[in-house]
Amino acid sequence: MKKLMIIIFWCISIGSSYANTLAPFTSDGCSLFPDGTYTQPTQWLHCCQAHDFDYWQGGTQSQRTASDRRLQHCINQVAPTGLGFMMFYGVQLGGSPIWPTSFRWGYGWPFARDYAPLGVGEQQQVNHHKAVYCDTNTSIICIDPN
Repeated sequence: MKKLMIIIFWCISIGSSYANTLAPFTSDGCSLFPDGTYTQPTQWLHCCQAHDFDYWQGGTQSQRTASDRRLQHCINQVAPTGLGFMMFYGVQLGGSPIWPTSFRWGYGWPFARDYAPLGVGEQQQVNHHKAVYCDTNTSIICIDPN
């Protein structure tokens, strides 16, 4: 019985440390949607990359909604009428943290992380991975807004 308890404790401790490990940032562009038009194939890609950064790190449900609204606004600035509206509802339906997809809310964390504010250690991981990513990329997420 003692050995069983030790094995259970060991499994739980490994699982909990894994659950707090953020994978490096990746972006697949607009996921299951084109990154632009036929004549301008990356027309709204920058909108999706910024949105991916938010989705990669995750956070609260209100942060997700705000991110989805920023995506809608960004796409409305550069795309045909109505596309931002359609994208907003698409990501609202398909981007939930409950779906086991590569583009779900909080996809940088192991699956089953629900809506939750990032802790200090988690935010440090986000900052570290962003710095590493921006050392070799010129994505919209690497531009300092100041």
